[in-house]
Amino acid sequence: MRSSGAAEEVRRSLTRRPISVSPRTCARVATGVIYNHMVVDYALTEAEIDRIFGALADETRRDILGRAIRHEQSVSAMARQYAMSFAAVQKHVAVLERATLVTKERRGREQIVHANRATMGKAAALLESYEQLWIQRATRIADILTIPKGD
Repeated sequence: MRSSGAAEEVRRSLTRRPISVSPRTCARVATGVIYNHMVVDYALTEAEIDRIFGALADETRRDILGRAIRHEQSVSAMARQYAMSFAAVQKHVAVLERATLVTKERRGREQIVHANRATMGKAAALLESYEQLWIQRATRIADILTIPKGD
């Protein structure tokens, strides 16, 4: 049988993180999704999550975002970096903008692309929640495997 110290450590770790114990069913809750015994709590709606990770699924958009993170650039300056038309790059930027990963600011005739660090922070927090969920699951499996056979 699992020692009470291990169970207490799991309870403490659950209170430190946005993951908490819930019923076994997989169902929607006000601020998260229940996966088996865990709730992944995040400050994004499912539609926002889909837009963010959908936008990040494309290599060109990830590269554009990386350039915007390093320093702001105009869409036309970015378009010169790729073997595609200005319109194609502009469409990639529009997808990133719909996902709120970047914002555009008009300066004269140019549109300057800025990274939106707040959205990236929320996405990173969501990924950290999933990481903690899997760490806790792996820890529970390790605990089960170390239980003496006689218990």
